[in-house]
Amino acid sequence: MANKLTTLGYILKRLRDSGYYSYKLFSDYSESDPRAWTVVIDPGVSSVFCTCYVNDPFLDETYFELYDGGQFIPGRLKIKTSSFEVLIEHLVKYNINNKAPGYKDRQSSNK
Repeated sequence: MANKLTTLGYILKRLRDSGYYSYKLFSDYSESDPRAWTVVIDPGVSSVFCTCYVNDPFLDETYFELYDGGQFIPGRLKIKTSSFEVLIEHLVKYNINNKAPGYKDRQSSNK
């Protein structure tokens, strides 16, 4: 279960290992709320919110929502996947990558 895409620690580690500056925003949603957690990817530049929805853990109905207020991603992008690479492909498709100006400087100053 620890290496599951819906696990907050796992997704943060994979994002950071892939060179993305990312932070946990919130993970204390109520039990009746389908949202499991929200992280921000590339804060201060593209500032994409990625929210994990777990609608029914018994049926394994999960999806991820990427939202940046329409700056790079049109609308709210919903992705149903169990693959981290699919999430990265969507980020790259909308030019949200680890090559943003000043990215390396911000990352090293936050260690």
